[in-house]
Amino acid sequence: MRDAGPEVQVRPGVEADIQALVDIYNHYIRDTPITFDTTTFTPAGRIEWLRSHPEDGPHRLLVAQDVPCARVLGYATSSAFRPKAAYSTSVEVSVYCAPEARGRGVGTLLYEALFEALAGEDLNRAYAGVTQPNEASVRLHERFGFRHVGTYAEVGRKFGRFWDVAWYEKALGGARAAAPASV
Repeated sequence: MRDAGPEVQVRPGVEADIQALVDIYNHYIRDTPITFDTTTFTPAGRIEWLRSHPEDGPHRLLVAQDVPCARVLGYATSSAFRPKAAYSTSVEVSVYCAPEARGRGVGTLLYEALFEALAGEDLNRAYAGVTQPNEASVRLHERFGFRHVGTYAEVGRKFGRFWDVAWYEKALGGARAAAPASV
């Protein structure tokens, strides 16, 4: 793995990034089983997703940008794990790199910044689903302290075949337990 280098900065995603973010994600929709989305997005169709990741709070969107040419090289998100209130101290995380940025340390740089940003949040666990096989993603998650907690066998069908998704969990330690309700 090559280092992303000093020419790469990580910052919160903004609406001006939407085309680059859509282009990156659409690559994974069209060409890989990494995401189970099967229809590509337009910027207009993805803007609410971007807006659901504010600059602060547990649900964030960070982008890695090549400073000299202002090109977005990838992004990482923390999103709601499940919609029910009791899941609010858990997030699902993901990272996507532009094809030309893979193997350069961009994913590592993004996750470092994401977990640093989440450190002060009221969060207990992070989860990541990794379509199998994907050794690079498994290594990245394990490097960040994720542990394999189970695999959904043949849970998604894309490109005419079924794919397994391995689930990984990471303790965040920021959640504070609520006082028990009096009876």
